[in-house]
Amino acid sequence: MRSLPSIIHLDMDAFFAAVEQASKPSLRGKPVIVGGLGGRGVVSTASYEARRFGVHSAMPMAQARRLCPNAAFLSGRFEAYRQVSELVMGLLRELSPLVQPLSLDEAFVDLEAGPYGPALAAADHGTGERLVLALAEDLRADIQRRTGLTASVGAAGSKLMAKIASEQAKPDGLVLIEPGQERVVLGPMPVRALPGIGPATEQVLRRAGLNTVADLALAGEAELVQLLGRAHGTGVHQMSIGLDDRPVVADQDAKSVSVEDTFEVDLADRERVLREVDVLAARCVRRLRAAGRSGRTVVLKVRRFDFSTLTRSETLRGPTDDEAVITETARRLASQVDITGGVRLLGVGVAQLADYTQEDLFAQAVREEAESGEQEPVAAEAEGEPTAPSTPHWMPGQDVHHGEFGPGWVQGSGVGRVTVRFETPWSGPGRVRTFAVDDPALEPARPLPLRGSEGGPDEGGPDEGDGTGG
Repeated sequence: MRSLPSIIHLDMDAFFAAVEQASKPSLRGKPVIVGGLGGRGVVSTASYEARRFGVHSAMPMAQARRLCPNAAFLSGRFEAYRQVSELVMGLLRELSPLVQPLSLDEAFVDLEAGPYGPALAAADHGTGERLVLALAEDLRADIQRRTGLTASVGAAGSKLMAKIASEQAKPDGLVLIEPGQERVVLGPMPVRALPGIGPATEQVLRRAGLNTVADLALAGEAELVQLLGRAHGTGVHQMSIGLDDRPVVADQDAKSVSVEDTFEVDLADRERVLREVDVLAARCVRRLRAAGRSGRTVVLKVRRFDFSTLTRSETLRGPTDDEAVITETARRLASQVDITGGVRLLGVGVAQLADYTQEDLFAQAVREEAESGEQEPVAAEAEGEPTAPSTPHWMPGQDVHHGEFGPGWVQGSGVGRVTVRFETPWSGPGRVRTFAVDDPALEPARPLPLRGSEGGPDEGGPDEGDGTGG
């Protein structure tokens, strides 16, 4: 454990939604919800304006629409998110070579390993803390200047406490937890505040009367080992008393992404098992997208009533992060498993990871339009006749460019029409125009940068003014 709070955790505020608001002037200050727009879609990120209505990440999109019907509902633009993420991670690496990204929008940084390490080592306690605070404030200011986005930062003597500090700092804040104050800060928190404690572990602890982190600390290591097993129980006890010596590991590259749940009562009904697989697949996809990755191999893990564990996997033709594809594959694997006697644990994972591919978004849009009945029917190919060109499919939020009106984004499409708002990150709110979905002048476009090279609005950017091109 460190005597100085030289580990910081940075977490961008409502990242996906904030990027959309920065990209689209007409959405600034308004509720924005990003996620899957199909029948089984879930919320990936909600802006703070939408959160006031009770919308939060992992919520079914249908529920979000009921709570906040006037929000802008957008599918993700992961190329844009990755561009901003790379800029932010570059700023972090100016502070230290030890930067451990956790996803596109959060990372740990070890300040002692960077250019300010010698100054921190030579400083007394008060001076060292002031230097950490100054570095964190400068970082937040640099991010705001370069991207227009806000970030929350926590500083502490360990990764555990830095992450908790950044949660306390949200939104758009900075919190420093002094080394030595770990138990004071952790004590009143619910047990779920500790990493590694999920719903199943929480239920085990609650049945034992352990509801807060202070309860865990008082229970002692022996009782927690008895409840949770040696490895998990020992780790939970260490964290409950504020001990965490995990180092910041630079550029940690996960080989797979997975989630799992243990059930209080063994599942013996196949339909219930398949419903749980649906839930796990959706959670897995959220983690996959948060990391900006896609994967080729879907893995199902099953622990049966007798504690025997088996895995089944299927490798797809190419990497994907599409929820429908991953869910369907996981369900197919689950259907092949003998559940006689009951299932006590299920897990869904994705392996053979690759960088996110934009094509996945278009595949998802086609499926979602088909679900909603908005996809135009395709006539069967007559024998000996060439296939007609496919009709373009447009996703809400997608970047586009029109030959006459310039850059814009899709507000919606259906019944053969697409509505586009023409504006850029540097313009005011732009005008809305409607076109046929197959208008030859309208084409998909790459995301525009949020800021110019000097960090301010790009005065030389395309379509100054209202972005309508007239």
